[in-house]
Amino acid sequence: MSEASAFFERLSVAGRDPRFSKVCGSVRFDIRDGGHLEQWRLDIDHGELRVTRNGGPATTVVNVSAQFADAMARGEVNGLAAIARGEIMVDGDLALALRIGRLFPRTSGPPQRHDSDAGT
Repeated sequence: MSEASAFFERLSVAGRDPRFSKVCGSVRFDIRDGGHLEQWRLDIDHGELRVTRNGGPATTVVNVSAQFADAMARGEVNGLAAIARGEIMVDGDLALALRIGRLFPRTSGPPQRHDSDAGT
């Protein structure tokens, strides 16, 4: 199991996060690894979190490489900087995408850049 998959599995067990009590929306993560696409959908309804393996429509769609998704799950990514560098592509509600960044762990070290396309 990838680190990103393990992150979403843990998130599905959490079920509720009071930091999102005023948030309603859905975020679909499209995680690409070569020709393979893994999709996770996070539905938020006033702090209630529901995670599914669903490729349906969402308020916000986050496109990211598998390598970069794993780095996010480890807390090694500054989301806003990664979006600005084009390492994370967001379609839809950018404010919601930035807000859900709070769900990901954070390391105490300096933000790191992960070149998913290095050498190609």
